[in-house]
Amino acid sequence: MTEETPRPNPVEAPIDPLITHPASPFIRTEVPDPVAFASPPGATPPAAPIYSTWVVYRTQIEFGLALLAYLMVLVGSVVVVQANSEAGWRYYVAVLPVAPAGFVIWLFVRALARLDELQKRIQMQAFGFALGTTALLTFGYGFLEGAGLPHLNWTYILPLMAVLWALGTAIFRWRHR
Repeated sequence: MTEETPRPNPVEAPIDPLITHPASPFIRTEVPDPVAFASPPGATPPAAPIYSTWVVYRTQIEFGLALLAYLMVLVGSVVVVQANSEAGWRYYVAVLPVAPAGFVIWLFVRALARLDELQKRIQMQAFGFALGTTALLTFGYGFLEGAGLPHLNWTYILPLMAVLWALGTAIFRWRHR
C-alpha cells in the first residue's frame, strides 16, 4: 500500500509575500484561491444598520411632545381660570403651564450640551445677539411708551427673543461656513 501525503489545508497554508518573487510580473494578477464558503451568487454585502425614527429624531420628538404638553396645559389652565375668575386657587392653575415649559428648557439645554464646539459657539453668539437686541428694543420701546405709544404685554418678549435668536443663528452659521 502506498501512503498518500496529506494535502495541507489551504486556510492554514502560509502565504508568500509579494516581495519574495520580485522578478515575476504575474504574481499580482493571479486569481486568488476560492474560499471554502463563498457567498452565493447575487448576494449583496451587508447593508448599513437601519436606525429607528426614535433614535434619529429623538431630540425633535421629545421637544415636540413637550411643546404639545405645554400647549395642552396652557389651554386647559386658561379655560379653567376664565371659568373661575373669582376662585382663590386660580393663581395656582394659572402657573401650571410653567412645569411643561421648564421641561422644554431642560430638553433644550440637554440638546445644546450635545453640540460640537463650533455649533456651541454659533449658538452662544446667536443667543448673545438675541439677548442684546431684545434688550435694546424693549428699552427703546419703554421710552416710546412714555411718549404715548400703547403698552405692550410682556408675553411678546419671549417670541421676540426666539425670532431674533433664529435670525442670529442663521447669520452666524452663514459666517462660519
